[in-house]
Amino acid sequence: MPRDASELARRLARDAEAVCRHYLSNGRRQGRYWMVGDVRNTPGRSMFVRLSGPEAGPGAAGHWTDAASAQHGDLLDVIRESCDLAHFRDVTDEARRFLSLPRPEPVQAENLDRTPVAAGSSDAARRLFAASRPISGTMAERYLHGRRLIGVAGLACLRFHPRCYYRPDEADPPATHTAWPALIAAVADLAGTITGVHRTWLDPDGGKAPLATPRRAMGHLLGHAVRFGVPEDVLAVGEGIETVLSVREALPNLPLAAALSSNHLAAMLFPEHLRVLYILRDADPAGDATVAALTAKAEAAAIEPRVLSPYLNDFNDDLCHAGLSTLRAKLVTQLRPKDVERFSRPALGVG
Repeated sequence: MPRDASELARRLARDAEAVCRHYLSNGRRQGRYWMVGDVRNTPGRSMFVRLSGPEAGPGAAGHWTDAASAQHGDLLDVIRESCDLAHFRDVTDEARRFLSLPRPEPVQAENLDRTPVAAGSSDAARRLFAASRPISGTMAERYLHGRRLIGVAGLACLRFHPRCYYRPDEADPPATHTAWPALIAAVADLAGTITGVHRTWLDPDGGKAPLATPRRAMGHLLGHAVRFGVPEDVLAVGEGIETVLSVREALPNLPLAAALSSNHLAAMLFPEHLRVLYILRDADPAGDATVAALTAKAEAAAIEPRVLSPYLNDFNDDLCHAGLSTLRAKLVTQLRPKDVERFSRPALGVG
């Protein structure tokens, strides 16, 4: 029995034409598409729904685009808009009714924390992370694979949410959807306690979602980071998650942390026993300023700072355009000799 939105969407897509005939009855089939005026079942031809294709990714069955409004989505969005349903639970109930599936078993009250929490707080961030699932086999993993980040399936700090709430801002069109699939990354303090999350909203057809701000963080972030591995005496820190993961592809045993912005990177808190800090530099003026600030902070704490510089703008650009072997060779020349063997041999496990 499907228990999440992505599985329901896949079930609907397997019979996409029947869904369209029921909920978009004012349209008609043309070749491999269902044509209708819009997602609210207005007569016309500006919206088209793919009736066949893979279960996920570019060209997936059930995905639709409205050429007039630039809206797009899946068949759950069709049900929500055509039936004018305000709550997502009502959408999934209607989808289950159409598919003749039983309702999911209720969660036991003692296992469900209903205590209200402040929007954007650390508690809200922890709830979002708990409501997400491991990224293995999800759209989030495919998105990262598209950035040449292959060794991510077992990373506990990365998760996927199939319909993560997005609050449109003034730069978004009026009809912008408020629920998108998202890569969810846990922000943690030095003890490993989750204090926030970082969200990257994704387009079901690949890449980041077409939103004004497809990346946002929430919770308590200052001094904390998305962490990969547990540092002993050596740690490498960078700004973006994809930048840091690119270095991890080349140096799989090097503990890493992504601070999410240049200001947060400059404010990073250091582990007690840290002796060497590798700073992943972005090749721009903001990156140079961050390196200077973090270098001074490390030296004041009796920590040796060492800068790792990319060929191009950042290390993910290096990975995507120059390849893993070239990236690894570039990084190895910038490590301390004693760290080359320690951090560049095959990975011992996931972090």
